[in-house]
Amino acid sequence: MNPNTTRTPRAALAIRGGRGARTFLAHRDAIAAELDRIAPGIATVRSVPVWTDVSAPGRVSTWITLDNALGQPLTAGRAAHRAARQLLHSAFPGADWTRPQDYDTHTGLLTTPPQLAAPAGLGIDTAPVSR
Repeated sequence: MNPNTTRTPRAALAIRGGRGARTFLAHRDAIAAELDRIAPGIATVRSVPVWTDVSAPGRVSTWITLDNALGQPLTAGRAAHRAARQLLHSAFPGADWTRPQDYDTHTGLLTTPPQLAAPAGLGIDTAPVSR
């Protein structure tokens, strides 16, 4: 045992962990409250990147859907979708927004859904990107 090393006592580690959990819960609740102000009843925000070559080649847009607790889309205007996208982009600046993302207001987690693809034996996946 090296006498020069200092270890953090377990109680201090527990306090730090508790503070981190409270910070996470406060952050999650703040995002959920803001999303509820944007469009009442939001349970899930799904984002899908869309590449279009119409106006600017290589430009990535984000398609947003707002779902209720039953997984049904909410009827919300363009401004609500834009506000939800901006809120999540500012809350999760390190997220990879070039991939689909799902945000669950109950858990506060931003997850990437699994990629779906047809079985190779069917021969219907002809896009070079999918190979």
